[in-house]
Amino acid sequence: MYVVIVYDIGVERINKVHKYLRRVLFWVQNSVFEGELSKSELKKVKMDLDELIEKDIDSIIIFQFPEKFLKKEILGLEKNSIELII
Repeated sequence: MYVVIVYDIGVERINKVHKYLRRVLFWVQNSVFEGELSKSELKKVKMDLDELIEKDIDSIIIFQFPEKFLKKEILGLEKNSIELII
């Protein structure tokens, strides 16, 4: 499935979350990542992120899309081009 992850994280944890997500997804802009993950990979990402955040302060939103329904449109400057979308 295709996922988009956005976050609003306390300053002291931003680098950890950002570095982690760069290993598993494509960075799109500031606090937005996207890419293809299996169900088991997504489960691991959720568990790992859960360890990195303060649940009473931080917020992470995960959008999940079936591949055939994904349409992406960019208005203005594309911050970080993703050449391959499966």
